[in-house]
Amino acid sequence: MTAPDTRTRPWHGVMVATALPLRPDLGVDYDAYAAHVARLIDAGCDGVVPNGSLGEYQTLTDEERARVVRVAVEAAGDGARVMPGVSAYGSAEARRWAEQAAEAGCRSVLLLPPNAYRADEATVRDHYAEVARAGLPVVAYNNPYDTKVDLTPGLLARLHGDGHIVAVKEFSGDVRRAYEIAELAPGLDLLIGADDVLLELALAGAVGWIAGYPNALPHACVELYRAAVEKDLERALPLYRALHPLLRWDSRTEFVQAIKLSMDLAGLPGGPTRPPRGPLGETEAAAVRAATEKVLAEGFGEASGLSGLSGVSGLSGVSGKVL
Repeated sequence: MTAPDTRTRPWHGVMVATALPLRPDLGVDYDAYAAHVARLIDAGCDGVVPNGSLGEYQTLTDEERARVVRVAVEAAGDGARVMPGVSAYGSAEARRWAEQAAEAGCRSVLLLPPNAYRADEATVRDHYAEVARAGLPVVAYNNPYDTKVDLTPGLLARLHGDGHIVAVKEFSGDVRRAYEIAELAPGLDLLIGADDVLLELALAGAVGWIAGYPNALPHACVELYRAAVEKDLERALPLYRALHPLLRWDSRTEFVQAIKLSMDLAGLPGGPTRPPRGPLGETEAAAVRAATEKVLAEGFGEASGLSGLSGVSGLSGVSGKVL
């Protein structure tokens, strides 16, 4: 097995976009969050990404957002394992969040393009240049659905050529882009940005996964990622098929509520979401519940590690060991 380069490139490997446990009064449960981060690291995840969309950063106060980063660093045991999201409406504010991440001991940050309006290329390049001045490696986050700004392969190549990004979390869902990115910017690291194209992007050369569903199923998701990047289809494909009914929720509008519901069902600290996100509708909740209960019944949950893999076709020789 080729180990991820998490020392010199700490954005490699399985970096979990952490959900944020909230109390019934919707206050942040920092103790539960610390335990969750530690649990993910113990399960074999390479690091965590606090203050992403899954972490509901848009609803946090400045004090909460800064404390989440500090708690993550302490719980992970190494700031290199923590890559905070630093997105903000203003470039100066995003830079300040990057500086706060550096002060907390982090060694990389994740940054959306400007999202207050549909920014043009010059604005996007200036935005990344400003945040890069904080001194930490910047991973670009391409989410053209929510930001209305598309970091195309050509634009990514120019941002990389400017020296302002080291990698991209690719969430467009267009797996064809992986090959164009490699051609135009061969030194730019490709990170899987949507759970339901994990196998396709891993086979195309991705070196990391900024992941959603390891929040609920860390052992199984780590095993899936390792098999995928090793291009071991005998191990990866059956597991991918088994988990895909859940993984595809990561690309839907209700992904935060879906992943938190799966966490609750797996006995992990999911809990409610802050408005404007409300509970799942009855139909969506029933679908997530059925898919989650199915994979838990097959042994993919936290308590049983990977014991259920022996029941998945093509994985009969796999033990419960986290590879």
